[in-house]
Amino acid sequence: MRSKKSLLVVVALSLVLLISVFVNAQSSQSPQKPAQSPAQPPVKQATKQDDPQKKKEPQRRGAEEDNQPEQGEALKIGTDLVLLDVAVIDQAGKPIMNLNKEDFTVYEDKVKQTVEDVDRVDAPLSLGIVIDTSGSMRTKLQIVSDSALSLVKQLKDTDEAFIAQFKAEAELLRDFTRDKRELEDGLNELFTGGGTALLDAVIATADHAQEKGKQRKKALVVITDGVEKNSNWKEKEVIKAIQEDDVQVYLIGILDEGEEGTSLFGKSATKKAKDLLIRLAEDSGGRAFFPKEANEMPAVMAQVAKDLRSQYVVSYSPTNDKKDGTFRAIKIVIDPKDNRKLIVRTRQGYTAKGGPAQASSSDTKVRAAKPE
Repeated sequence: MRSKKSLLVVVALSLVLLISVFVNAQSSQSPQKPAQSPAQPPVKQATKQDDPQKKKEPQRRGAEEDNQPEQGEALKIGTDLVLLDVAVIDQAGKPIMNLNKEDFTVYEDKVKQTVEDVDRVDAPLSLGIVIDTSGSMRTKLQIVSDSALSLVKQLKDTDEAFIAQFKAEAELLRDFTRDKRELEDGLNELFTGGGTALLDAVIATADHAQEKGKQRKKALVVITDGVEKNSNWKEKEVIKAIQEDDVQVYLIGILDEGEEGTSLFGKSATKKAKDLLIRLAEDSGGRAFFPKEANEMPAVMAQVAKDLRSQYVVSYSPTNDKKDGTFRAIKIVIDPKDNRKLIVRTRQGYTAKGGPAQASSSDTKVRAAKPE
């Protein structure tokens, strides 16, 4: 009996040992889950501008085809319509908002067009506030910042805005947002120093507004002393870009009026700066302001806000429907029944290009690279 019991014990122990070996072998072959590393935050990369011809090649005709209204804009947009944001004022600068479709005549390349619609809708806005923080703006920065904040406070719930500063290059302090507190924080980060690359800043921020703005209507408010020194882009290239981007540019020049005028050696630096700002504004359908005293800045900002809200949207389907990359000059004539002399502002034209606009990644830097 003892021998039988001993044999049973040995067999049982052997079975236990075999089962143990089998289980260990299976567990060693099963794949092990690797330890998860913490998720990496998205890296923001610098947005660089390419050669103006390459950069703009895929752009839409004007800007009427790519950025459709996000919300709050009742106007219905056809894919072949050209949309013009049109400001009409009287000789005293007062907005005129009682005109009808019959009062507007549109010419494209001197050919009369059929106006499809004239709307007085208060369209939501994608706005860029761009502030010169070069060394020459040091004594003016506080009043400029306070005035920009007053403009931020006038934005509506459907509007969005970004804050950028520029010296030798443009820097994005706050990207598009509807959060007014975020925009105010961005204004608190302004600091002065360095040179002035005004033209580079205008082209970079206009491109950013067109590419990233969600609303159809887009505008820049640029505050500067107008002293252009360090830009790589030329004026003609900048005007072409803002026309293609369909961005209205409002320029506020805080100039040294004591140096304005001409001399034996030509225009003064102040006169050249003023003329440059006027040309940039008028070609985009915007407006230039030149406050003589710092305490005039709040009133200027109030006028800019009013101007942006007091515009018509004029739409027409062009008789020349070719998307051949050519520039089409636009002229609007107002013929009111009471024969008032009115002033009309809109963009000077558009480039008839098909295809969607290319998007670039957003980041904390908006730069204009030197054209090749």
